[in-house]
Amino acid sequence: MNKPLTGKVALLTGAVRRSGRDAAIRLAEDGAKIVINAKTSRTLAENVVAEINDAGGTAMVHMADITDEAQVKEMIGHVAGEYGGLDILVNNAANRGHNKIVDMSFTEWKEITSIVLDGSFLCTRSAVKYMIGKRWGRIIFLGGIGPHLGYPDRCHVSTSKMGLVGLMHCLTNELAADGITVNVVAPGRIGGERAPSAGEPSGNVPPVGFVGEPSDVGRTIQFLCSPDARFISGQTIHINGGGFLS
Repeated sequence: MNKPLTGKVALLTGAVRRSGRDAAIRLAEDGAKIVINAKTSRTLAENVVAEINDAGGTAMVHMADITDEAQVKEMIGHVAGEYGGLDILVNNAANRGHNKIVDMSFTEWKEITSIVLDGSFLCTRSAVKYMIGKRWGRIIFLGGIGPHLGYPDRCHVSTSKMGLVGLMHCLTNELAADGITVNVVAPGRIGGERAPSAGEPSGNVPPVGFVGEPSDVGRTIQFLCSPDARFISGQTIHINGGGFLS
């Protein structure tokens, strides 16, 4: 069986359920060594790791708060030391909330932006030096349909997610010569178990007539991390069944 990611190391933040979990399992099936990061959900993270290891893969958990610069540096250094480098980074960690801007505290705003945007910056900054050294890398940010449709009561989430698009565009040009591709995966309405902070799903059933599954997102991440996706960089890949037309 061809395993195109044999010898590669992948770190996925917040990948304990739904699309992140699915992507981790698929990358492991392709031969990558997997690191699951979580801040508080240790049991869920260990369940994903156990599933990968039981299937013959290699995976471990690293608990860390990605909004803490020191913890991120320690995590990336530990991963590289344990597995000999870091080739793939999937910035999946997020938090969600619903509130009108007139009622939103600055603390509430920062809670969301620090995880989605600051956390992605800190992880990416620490990870790229290992990718540059190998002249190969894959960086993926998890965006969403919300920033493109302007869902009300979610300006903190949408602003953070759209900020990832700007970060992706800049890094695409900055890191291209080092063999690193950078993309955003932007899911629409996806079914399955949701984190408590996610609340009720936004939006209607898309034109295709059904909501997506975590595997729809996981397969896209899997492909973008593969050698076959070497010519895809600087893109926002929408997975929404026609819910947003780009």
